[in-house]
Amino acid sequence: MTIFSKTVNFNDLVPLLPYLEIPPSLKAVFSYSNFVHALSGAVGSVTAMTVFYPLDTARTRLQVDDKRKAKGTFLVMKEIVDEEGILSLYRGLIPVLTSLYCSNFLFFYSFNCLKAVFLKNKHVSSKRQDLLFGYIAGIVNVLLTTPLWVANTRLKLQGAKFKTSELDNQRQPKYNGIIDGVCRIAKEEGLPSLWSGTSSSIFLAGNPAIQFMVYESIKRFYHRTGKKKLSAWEFFIIGAIAKAVATVVTYPLQVAQCKQRSGRRNNEKHSTLISILTELIREQGGLGLYKGLEAKLLQTVLTAALMFLAYEKIAAVTFSISRRIRR
Repeated sequence: MTIFSKTVNFNDLVPLLPYLEIPPSLKAVFSYSNFVHALSGAVGSVTAMTVFYPLDTARTRLQVDDKRKAKGTFLVMKEIVDEEGILSLYRGLIPVLTSLYCSNFLFFYSFNCLKAVFLKNKHVSSKRQDLLFGYIAGIVNVLLTTPLWVANTRLKLQGAKFKTSELDNQRQPKYNGIIDGVCRIAKEEGLPSLWSGTSSSIFLAGNPAIQFMVYESIKRFYHRTGKKKLSAWEFFIIGAIAKAVATVVTYPLQVAQCKQRSGRRNNEKHSTLISILTELIREQGGLGLYKGLEAKLLQTVLTAALMFLAYEKIAAVTFSISRRIRR
């Protein structure tokens, strides 16, 4: 290594390493604990999505295809199987799992970093702190991973048969995976298209924020009653309740976001968040804002419940193994 024409040997710097103090905030950000939480959350979410993916397929079709007659989740799934085959229920699974892993790793890491940096030695956060940290982590996640989700929505609808004739007649490009999708959307439609639905996503960052606030609040309630260790079934129920509350509160924005990302709109002028919501109310009434809610609740509540269960158990096992190794 050469600095100002003077050669410095790295071996000469080794004795100085103990005296180089790493800032506490930097230690809090790049900690082993944050990595374990992020990895556990990412693996838990991928596991849960794999199990309940057909429900997500039905939810997407209900949100995008306004003319689909079947309203029930399982009726829509039956229609899809009859018209397109059973494998169509799993269309786009691998890209979704890839994006979900990246998205949840980033969210859990950001959420736990914020808690570590701002709470420092405090082990218990308040409702307001959980809501704030969850919202900030959600925004970071949205800004970095939206292109992946835009490509995912296109891949899930690729080859689908729509009841709405305008949508079915639209010629859409065929993508060979998520990377190809991101690159071609950027090239053919411009970079801003990769962030379609970002406005709704910024608002929807409140979804995981509300979810984590409710989840952590219920856990704190259990601990105050003297119960220090929760069972797998209790983690499942708490996760389901938290996601149900967050989904109902933010669902109209999710419908608008799905339409924005699909690239299939009956009228291009209705492309903003407000215009899509207004058009839905005008054409279908207030209930149009909650179209597909049953499928969404069924899918997200079960997925979130299983995700939180897997997350808590994976994190607990990992920390336990780590403590044993240190001993």
